[in-house]
Amino acid sequence: MNCPQCGVTLPSILCPQCGGEIPEKSRHCCWCGVPIPAEEETDSSERKLCSDGNCVGTINEKGVCNICGKPY
Repeated sequence: MNCPQCGVTLPSILCPQCGGEIPEKSRHCCWCGVPIPAEEETDSSERKLCSDGNCVGTINEKGVCNICGKPY
């Protein structure tokens, strides 16, 4: 699947209901609307929020924010 804005190839998966190609990590199929089960459910109580008070990211397994890259 290609980005409609810039044409970059996006990682994609197939919808389990209709078989349509959808962007990876989609929550719903953009073709038939069926909910897509998450690969891994994480407990939100165990998330570490970014130390930058203005960022909405969380700290990933590498110890940095998944949005701004700031270390924890």
